[in-house]
Amino acid sequence: MNSNLPDDWSPADNPYSIALSESSWLRATVALTVARMHGGDVQVGWFSSRQIDARTLVIALRQLLAAVKLERIALTDLGMDPAVITTLDNAEQVFLDALPNIKHVRDGLTHFEDWARGRGSGPQKDARKIADPRDVARDFWSFGYDPLTDTVTMGSFTISVSAAVTAANALCDAIYAATREVDQRSTAELRDQVVQALTDATIRCTPPQGPVLVSQGHDMRVWLSFNLSNVPGGEQKELAERVATVTAQAGLRLTSSAFPEAQDIAERLVAGEPLRVERNDR
Repeated sequence: MNSNLPDDWSPADNPYSIALSESSWLRATVALTVARMHGGDVQVGWFSSRQIDARTLVIALRQLLAAVKLERIALTDLGMDPAVITTLDNAEQVFLDALPNIKHVRDGLTHFEDWARGRGSGPQKDARKIADPRDVARDFWSFGYDPLTDTVTMGSFTISVSAAVTAANALCDAIYAATREVDQRSTAELRDQVVQALTDATIRCTPPQGPVLVSQGHDMRVWLSFNLSNVPGGEQKELAERVATVTAQAGLRLTSSAFPEAQDIAERLVAGEPLRVERNDR
């Protein structure tokens, strides 16, 4: 765990970011395992490294769908534009079209205690309507990677290994795009809050004449700085102190990216340093 996180931090605060983080790990896992499967085989005890990696690959691909699920839940809870969720849904469907049997292959691996007895759910449950569980178990068994066809199979279900990296990358890109939509909205809302607080205090922040500049950066942060050419030298310190007071009263804090613990906020504004605006809540 990151020791720099505040004591009251929780992944529940920003689950959409957790979905992105996990999908990034899974994307890397898919790329690594496929590269090793396409490389030389190594014997690990009695086992083939390709067969070991095939199992890891299947789990990682299926877990990407869990990341999509978490992202979708977070987007819905945040009240994001339905179009953002629809775009994510479409990306998930493209992933499933490329790897249509991934759920069944994964289920056979992770629920082997049921599939080995023909007592699994899904396709095994349907098969039990006309066949004995023992026969069902046989028909849905035998996991393996075939380097000649570059496919992984579980019984009659097959997925293409060569399609895995492209499919995973596209889905992860969609999760990233959805996450960025959340960040863009949050940043815009924060900027509006800053502008409103300054405007209510009769501090002009509308370019080009406004002495205070409030900008939304490409880094998804809000920055506040002085347009020093619009502030007479004798008024700069007083204005800086007013800005610091107004933002604090609005539940905001100004921080230096170079010296995050710095307390001389007014002096830094007068010196022309852009300061990052953050909310005082989590």
